[in-house]
Amino acid sequence: MRTYRELFRVPEFRPLFLLIATQIAGTTVNGLALGTLVYSATGSPLLAAISIFGPSFAQVVGATTLLSVADRVPPRAALAGVALVLGAGALVLALPGMPIWALFVVIFFMGLAGSMGGGVRWGLLGEILPEGGYLLGRSVINMSVGAMQISGFALGGALLTVATPRQVLLIGATLYLTAALVARFGLGRRPPRAVGRPSVRRTWQVNVRLWAAPARRYVYLSLWLPNGLVVGCEALFIPYAPEAAGALFVAGALGMLAGDTTVGRFVPAGWRRRLVTPLQLLLGVPYLLFALPIPLPVAALAAAVASAGFGAGVLLQQRLVDLTPADMRGQALGLHSSGMLTMQAVAATLAGAVAQYLPVGATMATMALLSVTVVLLLRPGLRTSAAARTPEPAAA
Repeated sequence: MRTYRELFRVPEFRPLFLLIATQIAGTTVNGLALGTLVYSATGSPLLAAISIFGPSFAQVVGATTLLSVADRVPPRAALAGVALVLGAGALVLALPGMPIWALFVVIFFMGLAGSMGGGVRWGLLGEILPEGGYLLGRSVINMSVGAMQISGFALGGALLTVATPRQVLLIGATLYLTAALVARFGLGRRPPRAVGRPSVRRTWQVNVRLWAAPARRYVYLSLWLPNGLVVGCEALFIPYAPEAAGALFVAGALGMLAGDTTVGRFVPAGWRRRLVTPLQLLLGVPYLLFALPIPLPVAALAAAVASAGFGAGVLLQQRLVDLTPADMRGQALGLHSSGMLTMQAVAATLAGAVAQYLPVGATMATMALLSVTVVLLLRPGLRTSAAARTPEPAAA
């Protein structure tokens, strides 16, 4: 499978694509509204960053308790249920008079529900597409993520000029509920990929097995750490440019869209292994400019160039799929998604905490330097993992 036309001819890919795009749009609109609401109420870069990326903290709880759901429940029911919970959570966040602490409680439970969705989505994608189609399919979905982020940030920014953040949250809730309808009526009925009931014990057993293989371990660390630290830079867009944060978010989404498009469609297979480290270095290097007093257009260009480096994630996800037995791929991809989002939340919190004491631009440059350093430290192990292309036998 090499073309977009072939990809969209696969019947179930279309509703899955629409479901993910709609849900991402809801998340984007909600995040911008929440960040604006919390920052205007508290003036705290730390709390603003946590409000945007806080749901990701719950991902670590879900990764250690709920991930066995990804391979052991019917995908359609799981995806519709997760979207319904997120929609209900957004409606609660929109209630007037909610104190800040209550907002964060709701955000945590939304993140806990969302922790199951990643593994189900990406495991289902691997089921739907024929052999060799995962990388193209994932890159196209990542492109839709970029497009929906652009649309969501642009829509959210425009709406916040004429409506309150709580009113904008209602639009996010509507998008989540639309995603639930797409899942229920657009996806086919499929059995679980693995036998047995989901449980905390089974989640731990498979996680331990996934982490035990050195090749997979380096892939996981490379998926989680460099881009998580760069998201710490993005978490400071609102305090960096309170009146133009939407422009920076849109620039970053455009860059990610360009990177995923290039990697998924135009990079020859023989180059993919060699491009991982350069793309990951690209994530951090442009943000070093933020240590200087640069004008907004330069800052937006730097954010766009840096975000093109997220294309490395598509290549690493394909490597993870190649290294994992079929009956564990849902949980393996869910562990990647949960770990990535958790690291993003940790980095956003760290960046927000440092920005309480250092200038915001200097803090962003510091996070970028940490990302570059981690890429260089992980490179030897990642090169070794690239040679391990065959997964161990499936679980009994």
